[in-house]
Amino acid sequence: MSVHCILAILILVLTHDDQVYSAKIMGGHEAVPHSRPYMVLLERNMSDGQKKYCGGFLLNEDFVMTAAHCHAKSYKVLLGAHNVNSNSEIQYISVEQAFPHKHFNDTSYVNDVMLLKLRTKANFNENVTAIPLASHDNGTLPKSCILAGWGRTDKNSKYISPTLMETSVTLIDNEKCTMENFYCSQGDTGPAEGDSGGPLVCEDGKAFGVVSSAVTPHSGGSDIYRYSKIPDSRNWIFSTIGNAMIKV
Repeated sequence: MSVHCILAILILVLTHDDQVYSAKIMGGHEAVPHSRPYMVLLERNMSDGQKKYCGGFLLNEDFVMTAAHCHAKSYKVLLGAHNVNSNSEIQYISVEQAFPHKHFNDTSYVNDVMLLKLRTKANFNENVTAIPLASHDNGTLPKSCILAGWGRTDKNSKYISPTLMETSVTLIDNEKCTMENFYCSQGDTGPAEGDSGGPLVCEDGKAFGVVSSAVTPHSGGSDIYRYSKIPDSRNWIFSTIGNAMIKV
């Protein structure tokens, strides 16, 4: 699934010679309209005047979570969307302040999470609500995970999907992913350009991860898709939100 203007693919070379680039959902199907009311389409206004897109998700009336590599000059969030061309059902809210994780590494993408404080509160209704966060990581991989977003639906498309798409993924046990605090999946189905920052939703409908990046193994094989672990960032998330609200 991908988004209205292509997100620039960041290709980096790690010490093990694998290629890393910002995550891009292939495969999947259209979501039931408004079945994922926490989903956010993030419109990013770049320094060069371009508009680019990422995904995101609502934590409460004041904050959206996305990926730190989705940084921009300014932002606008679209809430309550299914078809992005249907303006009547969408709330448009600008972002007052961005809080990228203080330990985000823009080479390895470790700690690829960011909080966005909304300028005005989201109006919660049947199409707009928050998603709970996974509370702990007990060392076992969560089951039955789903991704959603408006990203590219195929490799030849240059535009976002007008409707919200979703796909199921199975997480893999990968030592390097574990060391860098990522959940990972692998195969032909996964996030697409424009889906970065969206939630990895698993057991009990909780957000376990943030769509981050993809690795093309130097030795070949399918891409490995990486999701920043939310349980590992919970302390930072809640302290950042608390400090930001105190300053209001």
